[in-house]
Amino acid sequence: MLDSLISGLSGLTLGFQFLFSHGLPNVVMLVIGGVLLYLARGKGVEPLLLLPIGFGCILVNIPLSDLMDKGGLLRFLYDIGIVTEIFPLLIFVGIGAMTDFTPLLEDPKILLFGAAGQFGIFLTLLLALAIGFSELEAVCIGIIGACDGPTAIYVTSQYAPQLLGPVSVAAYSYMALVPIIQPPIMRALTSSKERLVRMSMPSKPTVSTRTRLLFPVVVTLVTGLIAPKGLPLMGTIMLGNFMKESGVVSRLTGASENEIANIVTLFLGLAIGGTMDGQVFLKPTTLAIFALGFIAICVDTAAGVLLGKLMCFLSGGKINPLIGAAGISAYPMAARVVQVMGQKYDKKNYLLMHAMGANTGGQIGSVMAAAVMLSVLKGMGLI
Repeated sequence: MLDSLISGLSGLTLGFQFLFSHGLPNVVMLVIGGVLLYLARGKGVEPLLLLPIGFGCILVNIPLSDLMDKGGLLRFLYDIGIVTEIFPLLIFVGIGAMTDFTPLLEDPKILLFGAAGQFGIFLTLLLALAIGFSELEAVCIGIIGACDGPTAIYVTSQYAPQLLGPVSVAAYSYMALVPIIQPPIMRALTSSKERLVRMSMPSKPTVSTRTRLLFPVVVTLVTGLIAPKGLPLMGTIMLGNFMKESGVVSRLTGASENEIANIVTLFLGLAIGGTMDGQVFLKPTTLAIFALGFIAICVDTAAGVLLGKLMCFLSGGKINPLIGAAGISAYPMAARVVQVMGQKYDKKNYLLMHAMGANTGGQIGSVMAAAVMLSVLKGMGLI
């Protein structure tokens, strides 16, 4: 009994000695891990991912922790799921299975909002290059602006793994903050008259089953021809959508939406948390990444709303510019923000279906933007 107590006290003493000798960064990261857990549990901020990320962050920063060493639990999850890129791609299958492209197909011109919603990605890429990040790092930072966590994780784990922790946390944090970040920009860029524009929906669905089946196949083929490096991303999301629309593999669709997505999200979060060691995470580059990510999302929102104003003018006042804010890939949160904003000024204004069309366009746009950038990097011989 006494021997066990002495052994325990010796271990505790070694732990404190290691903690203080290792420096303040790990102590700070333990606090940050706790903050992530609080946000997930107490505030409901992206709990499915921030909770395992926060716990993984705590695990890797505990004194004498060897979970990210060779053979450790977090290292094992990182190697089998992130190094191999399997985790984000499996999540994309689930996203595809949960996505309904019908609102987009009902009004294809709304796809333009998905393109405008990626403008901040390319501006942020240039800013990142200007302040000293490498080409590959700049691409990964720019992807934060897509407001699409799986895409950011996929690209960063492959081409700038040293930035995986800050890029992933920034991407999911800003996804959760969309309802706070977007409304001030939407108000600043639109007039009272524009915010009151009502948009009609077809009285009955006009998209055939054949069209819904052909859409994921055609998008996959086009992506493969234009930007083959992005085919894993677009191919998996369209596979999930084709399974959903086919109606003949309900078990696979259900598993992709639920069991597989849930298990992979848990393992992915823990692996990302494992990259948040204080000695690596707490650097000036981390603050720069968060700042650039914020700029990217603000610019994406502004570009979408400004395109909405142009389309409102060209259509003779038939398009509400607010739906342009849904052109980012924060699905379906950005669409809900548009609906809430629209009804704030007119309680009988229903913009949700149009916003969902723009939002699904943003989902495609973010993946296509990543695909194009990766293909350009390949053409330059950088990957």
